[in-house]
Amino acid sequence: MTRFGLVGLYCLLAIPVVADDWPQFRGPNCSGVSQTSAPLPVEFSDTEKVKWSTKLGDGIGSPIVVAGRVYTSAMIDPQTVGVVALDARTGEKLWTRSWPIGDVDEIHLTNSHAGTTPAADEERVYFYFSTLGMVALDAKTGEDVWHRPLPVPYFIFKWGAGMSPVLTKDLVLFCQDDDLHPAMYAFDKKTGEIRWQDDRNDMAVNYSHPVICETPTGEEVVVAGTGLLIGYDPATGERLWSARTLLRNIKTTPVSRDGIIYISLQSKGIASQWLASIDKTETGNNDDKISRDEVQRFFGKRPVPEAFYKKTFERGDLNGDGVLEGRELDVAFLPPGNAAGAAFDSKVPEDEFVIAVKGGGRGDVTKTHVLWKHPTKHTDHIVSPLVVGDRMLLIKGGGIATCFDVNEGKRIYGPGRINNGGEYFASPVYGDGKIYIAGENGKIVVLRDAPELDVLAINEMGDSILGTPAIADGALFVRSRTALMRIE
Repeated sequence: MTRFGLVGLYCLLAIPVVADDWPQFRGPNCSGVSQTSAPLPVEFSDTEKVKWSTKLGDGIGSPIVVAGRVYTSAMIDPQTVGVVALDARTGEKLWTRSWPIGDVDEIHLTNSHAGTTPAADEERVYFYFSTLGMVALDAKTGEDVWHRPLPVPYFIFKWGAGMSPVLTKDLVLFCQDDDLHPAMYAFDKKTGEIRWQDDRNDMAVNYSHPVICETPTGEEVVVAGTGLLIGYDPATGERLWSARTLLRNIKTTPVSRDGIIYISLQSKGIASQWLASIDKTETGNNDDKISRDEVQRFFGKRPVPEAFYKKTFERGDLNGDGVLEGRELDVAFLPPGNAAGAAFDSKVPEDEFVIAVKGGGRGDVTKTHVLWKHPTKHTDHIVSPLVVGDRMLLIKGGGIATCFDVNEGKRIYGPGRINNGGEYFASPVYGDGKIYIAGENGKIVVLRDAPELDVLAINEMGDSILGTPAIADGALFVRSRTALMRIE
């Protein structure tokens, strides 16, 4: 589910991008790791150690910080989404660029229409919205630089769009695995021209961001999806390799470091997901079958596109009786040849594991480049892993921490409680030897980066937090649902 962004701006100075900038979702290479040497706070609140706090409209995206500027997205009003630029030192609002959201589908209350994270470099801010497409704005003024319309995504489960742009060299990368138009795009940063595009109709719905993998043969763009981890050539979009080792759905973003991709993953099988979400809810009839009428009642008053039924029911209704049951559910809702995750008749309908895959291969690397893969009961289906030093930390809903060794995937500690129950949508971030974990209940837990679980503080921020905090400029930037604040 995914997270928004910020960027503050010094008005009079042209400030170069520095090493501890946080330019996109989860910062450098979507890793959640800051290289800052500045001291970061342990104990704080929504009033204590807050240098500034600015009220904003609803939003659940993550803050970003580049060249002394902070940008975040927000709902300006119920029908308008915007990107706001602020001065990172003072919190002064510098500019706001807004757009009407248009004719949008209903989304879950937990989500927000301001649900994606901008990306930025020193010159431009890149922002995605479902009915708008991808835009680039001038970082200093907010004026349009380019606009690239894209197919409006469709999500039958009403999760909504949550994917954000990711930057590498002269490209803006964007992956949108939705129910109708799944695709991967690479845009030219300066012009918005689509350099390449990959049809991902071999995927079901996913929410995993591209990451860059450094290998001896050059950089690769790596994207997780239904069943497959895929390595792309960043220049051409060619699929260089794939590892057939993932599940039906992924909402976490991998971490890539030193040529190895680390993934934590949890997903129900597709048949189990459909029956639980459609058939066994108040709009269903609890007969272990899925009909078109049930799908429509679940989705609401807006008609379900005929293209969705054509893509699923026409493929899966093997006996032609107008409903889907048993194996037909797998056939309907998984792409042909990609039967990932638990099958309809699995005794355990849910899988979860941690895995490490080496980049740089060619072709099917399932048997040659998977370094380790271990089942576990301690992953979260939304919260991405944090890799620091030789350890990979997982945070699970309910406030459970588990730590693994990155060399062999063996458990170092946990599962252990971080003393803050509840749900988690933000992913952990690291800086100055500390790990920050923001909860939906508005508390931020601070852990010591250590080979054992060591809770340093639990800080009350006064408002729900779903966006992942940013670390930059010697400070922690926190985006709650109604405000943005700088803590140091």
